[in-house]
Amino acid sequence: MGTRDASDEAYVVGLCNQVLGEAALTQHKFDWLLGDPGTSGRQARLPVDAYWPGHRLVVEYRELQHDQAMPHFDKPDRMTVSGVHRGQQRALYDSRRDTEIPAHGLRLVVIRPADLDADGRGRLRRSEEADVAVLRQLLARHSDEDRVVDSFRTWLLSEGWTPVDPTDRWTDVEAVRGDDRLICEVKGRTSERGIDADIAYGQLLRRMTSEAPGTRYALVVPSTSVKAAERVPARVRRLLRIDLYEVTDDNTVHRLST
Repeated sequence: MGTRDASDEAYVVGLCNQVLGEAALTQHKFDWLLGDPGTSGRQARLPVDAYWPGHRLVVEYRELQHDQAMPHFDKPDRMTVSGVHRGQQRALYDSRRDTEIPAHGLRLVVIRPADLDADGRGRLRRSEEADVAVLRQLLARHSDEDRVVDSFRTWLLSEGWTPVDPTDRWTDVEAVRGDDRLICEVKGRTSERGIDADIAYGQLLRRMTSEAPGTRYALVVPSTSVKAAERVPARVRRLLRIDLYEVTDDNTVHRLST
Protein backbone atom coordinates (compact mmCIF):
# COMPACT_ATOMS: atom_id res chain seq x y z
CA MET A 1 0.00 0.00 0.00
CA GLY A 2 1.40 3.39 -0.97
CA THR A 3 1.99 6.23 1.47
CA ARG A 4 -0.95 8.24 0.15
CA ASP A 5 -3.25 5.20 0.30
CA ALA A 6 -2.44 4.81 4.01
CA SER A 7 -2.70 8.52 4.79
CA ASP A 8 -5.28 10.29 6.91
CA GLU A 9 -6.38 12.06 3.73
CA ALA A 10 -7.18 8.72 2.07
CA TYR A 11 -9.03 7.59 5.20
CA VAL A 12 -11.18 10.74 5.19
CA VAL A 13 -11.91 10.46 1.46
CA GLY A 14 -12.90 6.81 1.91
CA LEU A 15 -15.40 7.75 4.62
CA CYS A 16 -16.77 10.52 2.41
CA ASN A 17 -17.28 7.93 -0.33
CA GLN A 18 -19.42 5.93 2.11
CA VAL A 19 -21.50 8.98 3.04
CA LEU A 20 -22.00 10.16 -0.54
CA GLY A 21 -22.48 6.80 -2.24
CA GLU A 22 -20.03 7.75 -4.98
CA ALA A 23 -16.31 7.10 -5.46
CA ALA A 24 -14.22 10.26 -5.54
CA LEU A 25 -11.78 11.28 -8.23
CA THR A 26 -8.69 11.79 -6.06
CA GLN A 27 -5.98 14.34 -6.83
CA HIS A 28 -8.24 15.61 -9.60
CA LYS A 29 -7.10 18.57 -11.70
CA PHE A 30 -9.32 21.17 -13.36
CA ASP A 31 -8.17 23.16 -16.38
CA TRP A 32 -9.12 26.41 -14.63
CA LEU A 33 -7.34 25.81 -11.28
CA LEU A 34 -3.73 26.82 -11.96
CA GLY A 35 -0.56 27.48 -10.04
CA ASP A 36 1.76 30.41 -10.63
CA PRO A 37 3.86 30.38 -13.83
CA GLY A 38 7.38 28.99 -13.66
CA THR A 39 10.42 30.30 -15.49
CA SER A 40 9.08 28.83 -18.73
CA GLY A 41 5.77 30.63 -18.25
CA ARG A 42 3.91 27.35 -17.91
CA GLN A 43 1.24 27.10 -15.20
CA ALA A 44 0.72 23.67 -13.66
CA ARG A 45 -2.80 22.57 -12.79
CA LEU A 46 -3.36 22.38 -9.03
CA PRO A 47 -4.85 19.12 -7.70
CA VAL A 48 -7.76 18.93 -5.29
CA ASP A 49 -7.86 16.14 -2.72
CA ALA A 50 -11.17 14.68 -3.86
CA TYR A 51 -13.91 15.51 -6.37
CA TRP A 52 -17.34 13.86 -6.64
CA PRO A 53 -18.73 14.82 -10.08
CA GLY A 54 -22.19 13.43 -9.32
CA HIS A 55 -22.50 15.73 -6.30
CA ARG A 56 -20.49 18.61 -7.82
CA LEU A 57 -18.51 18.55 -4.60
CA VAL A 58 -14.83 19.07 -3.78
CA VAL A 59 -13.34 18.11 -0.41
CA GLU A 60 -10.00 19.39 0.80
CA TYR A 61 -8.47 17.67 3.83
CA ARG A 62 -6.10 20.22 5.35
CA GLU A 63 -3.66 18.89 7.90
CA LEU A 64 -1.93 21.07 10.50
CA GLN A 65 0.72 22.39 8.11
CA HIS A 66 -2.02 24.23 6.22
CA ASP A 67 -2.78 26.38 9.29
CA GLN A 68 0.42 26.37 11.34
CA ALA A 69 4.03 27.27 10.58
CA MET A 70 6.05 24.04 10.31
CA PRO A 71 9.65 24.42 9.08
CA HIS A 72 9.83 20.75 8.05
CA PHE A 73 6.97 21.27 5.58
CA ASP A 74 7.41 24.97 4.84
CA LYS A 75 11.10 24.90 3.86
CA PRO A 76 11.54 28.63 4.62
CA ASP A 77 14.99 28.74 3.04
CA ARG A 78 13.77 27.54 -0.36
CA MET A 79 11.83 29.80 -2.71
CA THR A 80 9.10 28.52 -5.04
CA VAL A 81 7.97 29.80 -8.44
CA SER A 82 5.55 32.07 -6.55
CA GLY A 83 8.50 34.00 -5.09
CA VAL A 84 7.71 32.83 -1.54
CA HIS A 85 8.62 29.77 0.48
CA ARG A 86 6.60 26.59 0.35
CA GLY A 87 4.46 27.33 3.42
CA GLN A 88 3.41 30.72 2.03
CA GLN A 89 2.77 29.19 -1.37
CA ARG A 90 0.56 26.53 0.26
CA ALA A 91 -1.54 29.26 1.88
CA LEU A 92 -1.69 31.13 -1.43
CA TYR A 93 -2.86 28.06 -3.33
CA ASP A 94 -5.38 27.12 -0.60
CA SER A 95 -6.86 30.61 -0.93
CA ARG A 96 -6.99 30.17 -4.71
CA ARG A 97 -8.91 26.90 -4.29
CA ASP A 98 -11.27 28.58 -1.83
CA THR A 99 -12.08 31.25 -4.41
CA GLU A 100 -11.99 29.42 -7.72
CA ILE A 101 -13.87 26.23 -6.84
CA PRO A 102 -17.13 27.97 -5.79
CA ALA A 103 -16.70 30.47 -8.64
CA HIS A 104 -16.92 27.53 -11.06
CA GLY A 105 -20.21 26.27 -9.62
CA LEU A 106 -18.82 23.55 -7.36
CA ARG A 107 -19.31 23.17 -3.62
CA LEU A 108 -16.16 23.13 -1.50
CA VAL A 109 -15.98 21.51 1.94
CA VAL A 110 -12.75 21.92 3.92
CA ILE A 111 -12.13 19.30 6.60
CA ARG A 112 -9.42 19.61 9.27
CA PRO A 113 -8.11 17.11 11.85
CA ALA A 114 -9.80 19.05 14.66
CA ASP A 115 -13.17 18.31 13.03
CA LEU A 116 -12.61 14.58 13.63
CA ASP A 117 -11.16 12.41 16.40
CA ALA A 118 -7.50 13.47 16.31
CA ASP A 119 -4.60 13.64 18.76
CA GLY A 120 -2.64 16.79 19.62
CA ARG A 121 -0.35 16.33 16.62
CA GLY A 122 -3.29 16.23 14.23
CA ARG A 123 -3.08 12.47 13.59
CA LEU A 124 -6.48 10.83 13.29
CA ARG A 125 -7.34 8.06 15.74
CA ARG A 126 -9.63 6.61 13.05
CA SER A 127 -12.73 6.23 15.19
CA GLU A 128 -14.76 5.35 12.12
CA GLU A 129 -18.29 5.48 13.55
CA ALA A 130 -17.75 8.85 15.22
CA ASP A 131 -15.90 10.25 12.20
CA VAL A 132 -18.67 9.19 9.79
CA ALA A 133 -21.27 10.93 11.99
CA VAL A 134 -19.25 14.16 11.85
CA LEU A 135 -18.70 13.89 8.10
CA ARG A 136 -22.43 13.45 7.49
CA GLN A 137 -22.95 16.83 9.16
CA LEU A 138 -20.06 18.52 7.37
CA LEU A 139 -21.14 17.25 3.96
CA ALA A 140 -24.83 18.02 4.49
CA ARG A 141 -26.24 21.10 2.83
CA HIS A 142 -28.39 23.62 4.63
CA SER A 143 -31.65 24.06 2.73
CA ASP A 144 -34.20 21.30 2.27
CA GLU A 145 -33.98 21.73 -1.49
CA ASP A 146 -30.26 21.00 -1.24
CA ARG A 147 -31.08 17.87 0.77
CA VAL A 148 -33.54 16.69 -1.87
CA VAL A 149 -31.06 17.44 -4.68
CA ASP A 150 -28.24 15.53 -2.99
CA SER A 151 -30.47 12.55 -2.17
CA PHE A 152 -31.76 12.40 -5.75
CA ARG A 153 -28.24 12.66 -7.21
CA THR A 154 -27.11 9.78 -4.99
CA TRP A 155 -30.11 7.71 -6.13
CA LEU A 156 -29.40 8.48 -9.79
CA LEU A 157 -25.84 7.24 -9.41
CA SER A 158 -27.06 4.02 -7.79
CA GLU A 159 -29.39 3.49 -10.77
CA GLY A 160 -26.64 3.87 -13.34
CA TRP A 161 -27.31 7.48 -14.30
CA THR A 162 -24.48 9.99 -14.72
CA PRO A 163 -25.27 13.57 -13.64
CA VAL A 164 -24.00 16.07 -16.21
CA ASP A 165 -23.79 19.83 -16.60
CA PRO A 166 -27.33 20.98 -17.46
CA THR A 167 -28.12 22.00 -21.03
CA ASP A 168 -30.18 24.86 -19.55
CA ARG A 169 -28.29 26.69 -16.80
CA TRP A 170 -31.48 26.91 -14.69
CA THR A 171 -32.07 23.14 -14.63
CA ASP A 172 -31.54 21.72 -11.14
CA VAL A 173 -30.34 18.24 -12.15
CA GLU A 174 -29.65 16.65 -15.52
CA ALA A 175 -28.41 13.10 -16.03
CA VAL A 176 -27.74 10.63 -18.84
CA ARG A 177 -27.84 6.83 -19.06
CA GLY A 178 -27.04 5.39 -22.46
CA ASP A 179 -29.26 7.22 -24.96
CA ASP A 180 -31.62 8.42 -22.24
CA ARG A 181 -31.55 11.89 -20.71
CA LEU A 182 -33.45 13.09 -17.62
CA ILE A 183 -34.06 16.80 -17.01
CA CYS A 184 -35.20 17.51 -13.46
CA GLU A 185 -36.79 20.29 -11.45
CA VAL A 186 -36.31 19.91 -7.70
CA LYS A 187 -38.26 21.46 -4.84
CA GLY A 188 -37.70 21.34 -1.08
CA ARG A 189 -40.08 21.85 1.82
CA THR A 190 -42.17 24.95 1.38
CA SER A 191 -45.20 26.62 2.93
CA GLU A 192 -46.63 27.25 -0.57
CA ARG A 193 -46.68 23.66 -1.86
CA GLY A 194 -49.36 24.13 -4.49
CA ILE A 195 -47.91 27.33 -5.92
CA ASP A 196 -44.37 25.90 -5.96
CA ALA A 197 -45.56 22.71 -7.69
CA ASP A 198 -47.33 24.77 -10.36
CA ILE A 199 -44.19 26.87 -10.88
CA ALA A 200 -42.08 23.72 -11.16
CA TYR A 201 -44.33 22.28 -13.88
CA GLY A 202 -44.10 25.58 -15.74
CA GLN A 203 -40.31 25.50 -15.50
CA LEU A 204 -40.26 21.98 -16.94
CA LEU A 205 -42.53 23.02 -19.81
CA ARG A 206 -40.12 25.81 -20.77
CA ARG A 207 -37.28 23.29 -20.94
CA MET A 208 -39.06 20.92 -23.32
CA THR A 209 -36.97 21.98 -26.29
CA SER A 210 -35.67 18.54 -27.28
CA GLU A 211 -37.59 16.15 -29.50
CA ALA A 212 -35.18 13.26 -28.81
CA PRO A 213 -37.26 10.19 -27.88
CA GLY A 214 -34.93 9.33 -24.99
CA THR A 215 -35.42 12.65 -23.23
CA ARG A 216 -37.74 12.67 -20.21
CA TYR A 217 -38.46 15.19 -17.50
CA ALA A 218 -38.84 14.83 -13.76
CA LEU A 219 -40.31 16.73 -10.86
CA VAL A 220 -38.58 15.77 -7.61
CA VAL A 221 -40.29 16.77 -4.36
CA PRO A 222 -40.21 15.94 -0.64
CA SER A 223 -43.00 13.81 0.82
CA THR A 224 -44.84 16.90 2.04
CA SER A 225 -45.33 18.14 -1.55
CA VAL A 226 -46.43 14.90 -3.23
CA LYS A 227 -50.16 15.65 -3.06
CA ALA A 228 -49.65 19.09 -4.56
CA ALA A 229 -47.54 17.64 -7.38
CA GLU A 230 -50.16 14.96 -8.08
CA ARG A 231 -52.81 17.58 -8.81
CA VAL A 232 -51.60 17.42 -12.41
CA PRO A 233 -53.33 14.21 -13.57
CA ALA A 234 -51.18 11.17 -14.25
CA ARG A 235 -52.38 10.94 -17.87
CA VAL A 236 -51.19 14.50 -18.50
CA ARG A 237 -47.82 13.74 -16.96
CA ARG A 238 -47.53 10.67 -19.19
CA LEU A 239 -48.27 12.73 -22.30
CA LEU A 240 -45.65 15.29 -21.30
CA ARG A 241 -43.07 12.62 -20.38
CA ILE A 242 -42.86 13.97 -16.82
CA ASP A 243 -41.95 11.51 -14.08
CA LEU A 244 -42.70 12.29 -10.45
CA TYR A 245 -40.23 11.37 -7.70
CA GLU A 246 -40.65 11.55 -3.94
CA VAL A 247 -37.75 12.04 -1.52
CA THR A 248 -38.76 10.98 1.98
CA ASP A 249 -37.57 12.48 5.25
CA ASP A 250 -34.96 9.71 5.54
CA ASN A 251 -33.71 10.54 2.01
CA THR A 252 -35.19 7.48 0.31
CA VAL A 253 -36.23 8.08 -3.31
CA HIS A 254 -39.43 6.65 -4.80
CA ARG A 255 -40.59 6.94 -8.38
CA LEU A 256 -44.33 7.43 -8.13
CA SER A 257 -46.65 5.56 -10.47
CA THR A 258 -48.21 7.45 -13.35
